[in-house]
Amino acid sequence: MKLGEYIEKFGRTLFEAPLATGARPDEPPELAEIRLAVLDTVKEKSYRSGARKVFPYDLLRVELRGIEESQHGTYSSRFFRQYLEQEVRQALRTAGCRFPDNLRVEVSALAGLPPPDGRWLAVAAGTQSEAEPRAAARLVVREGDANTPELRLDKARTTVGRVVDVYRSEGLFRRNDLAFEAETEINRTVSREHAHILYDRATGEYRLFNDRWHDRTPGGECGTWIVRDGRSLEVHRTPRGMKLEPGDEIHFGRAVVVFQA
Repeated sequence: MKLGEYIEKFGRTLFEAPLATGARPDEPPELAEIRLAVLDTVKEKSYRSGARKVFPYDLLRVELRGIEESQHGTYSSRFFRQYLEQEVRQALRTAGCRFPDNLRVEVSALAGLPPPDGRWLAVAAGTQSEAEPRAAARLVVREGDANTPELRLDKARTTVGRVVDVYRSEGLFRRNDLAFEAETEINRTVSREHAHILYDRATGEYRLFNDRWHDRTPGGECGTWIVRDGRSLEVHRTPRGMKLEPGDEIHFGRAVVVFQA
């Protein structure tokens, strides 16, 4: 079973019945590696207090680097985070281990090539109070009819497109956080998989990436570009993307949003 299909199957049954524990013959190998790494971290960080074990942390950070573009939407989805949270909670209950009621999992998935050191997966335990404060960056819609007039960029990856759920032949491919679904003349210039924004925690930068396969010149019907200080800067489809600056006017076709930080 493909990764996307596995997670979608999980998402449909998430609130219907508790997850079964033990081996899963249809589980994709990369998903099994992530799940086991998370559970190993939980085991390592637990300790005995009196007659019971305790896991004192309320936050698990999972960092995935070098994810294939076709799988990024799945790893960044709400269902995947909930899947890991459910797995951790179930494992702790089965072991009779005490843990915080507000325990949550945070997933950061970065697309691209794997790092040279080959370390594509990292898991760390911490507390939510230790989480680094993030800039209150946001997108404010100026032109076009989107699913929200304003979107906080509080995720490692934020996607933009014509619809919320994007399907391909193999099933759900990605979910757009900012979607221009209404049938309007402006919205029709936005592609289903138009662009995404990545947040770099180390540098504090937000970078805009063009997800369209065909670039268009600035001013075209379906291109991606930024208007900054009166200049139009085209965003080409490259691995580097373009760094966003406060006040940037971002054009997705004829839809316009303003980047505020």
